[in-house]
Amino acid sequence: MNASEKMKRTKAYRQIKASLMEQLERSGNDRPHYIDLVEDYMKLYVIKELCARDIDERGVVIRGVGSTGQKVEKRNDSVDMMQKTNQQMIKLLDSLGIKPEGDFGTDEDM
Repeated sequence: MNASEKMKRTKAYRQIKASLMEQLERSGNDRPHYIDLVEDYMKLYVIKELCARDIDERGVVIRGVGSTGQKVEKRNDSVDMMQKTNQQMIKLLDSLGIKPEGDFGTDEDM
């Protein structure tokens, strides 16, 4: 099972998705195209969490070898990806007219 599949089995993932679906139902927007947007949101959630893990593991700045063979330091691409993913998640929530509820804790239950 890959990291993405493991993420979908976490308590936090399930709680966030359930909360978003409940809010759609309460607002009367539980139609297929809105439910599909929740699925998109959850895919972005997985991407964001994987980026956060990569940043935790490798750091904000990573070392590598440049095209000339010299050692170089560069910004971890996960930093930018996480930032862009967060922005897209916020836009999806705005378009759905919903906000996440509750305290979902950490991903220690993976």
